[in-house]
Amino acid sequence: MKLTPQITDEMLQSVRSLRAFAVSLCGRTDLADDLVQETIVKAWSNLDKFEEGTNLQAWLFTILRNHYYSEIRKRRREIEDVEGRYSATLATHPAQYGHLDMVDFKAALQKLPDDQREALILVGASGFSYEDAAKICGVAIGTIKSRVNRARTHLAKRLNIESTADIGPDPTAEATFSALRQSGTSGKSE
Repeated sequence: MKLTPQITDEMLQSVRSLRAFAVSLCGRTDLADDLVQETIVKAWSNLDKFEEGTNLQAWLFTILRNHYYSEIRKRRREIEDVEGRYSATLATHPAQYGHLDMVDFKAALQKLPDDQREALILVGASGFSYEDAAKICGVAIGTIKSRVNRARTHLAKRLNIESTADIGPDPTAEATFSALRQSGTSGKSE
């Protein structure tokens, strides 16, 4: 069906009734105005679906009602998150950075002297106390502490880590640097 002056006049005459109906549905004049506007736009764009000889106003009311309830259903599935707090919890950091951090960490770890690498792995990664690590390596506790400290300092320099804030945001990166973080330092003496 074509948009004729008669249909245009009927649509314009229906606006007041549509607005009153919309206000009764949603209870807000600003939303009612949006509903009426959307109804008119949908009616114009779907005028070919209107059957000539039927009640145009009833068709417009049906469009408005269906649009209103569609919006209600859509909003039920949405979560209001004005400040973005909820959406921030849904963000997933890309894992490839953690993988690359792990590659860098392994390369830096391999460049450490054997005694420092051994001490760092025992204390930082395996969770042994300094005393137990000293017994395993057959050296004094002070020697283990010194080796661990030097290993952490060298790793931090090679990996450009100045603080724990420099450690990546994803779980892989956090696991990568657990040896450095377990002591709470990245190169401070103990």
